[in-house]
Amino acid sequence: METGFWAGPERVAVLEGELRLLSAREVLEARREGDALTADGAERALCRNACLVARALERRGRPVFASGREALDKLRVEDVERLSDAWAAFNREHNPSPLDGEEEVRRRKKAWGTRVMSAFSGACSGCSALCPRRNGRKR
Repeated sequence: METGFWAGPERVAVLEGELRLLSAREVLEARREGDALTADGAERALCRNACLVARALERRGRPVFASGREALDKLRVEDVERLSDAWAAFNREHNPSPLDGEEEVRRRKKAWGTRVMSAFSGACSGCSALCPRRNGRKR
């Protein structure tokens, strides 16, 4: 998944490994797989969440589960809920929505601006000192 400077970290650590951010396509595929596993509407949320966890959960860069069905077979309901909640919170933090409200959008824009500026201080400043900035042409 390609990210920009605003995206922040792509992974968050959990007991079982790491949860990674998913693309919109991957989320849609997880929903479709979850819908295919459901027998009725009452179990749709559990099946969708298991499929989402199956795509997002990795250990040493490799998926822990091959499919949502395998996640359902190997995880308890509580584990699926905990992991899907952790993924949702992580996703909300690093993929803001305009529906979050104007105050939240301002806070994030300010944080993004600060993050970009701080990237050029510290370790990079030693390299910058070797090549000082030149203003205009000197003869």
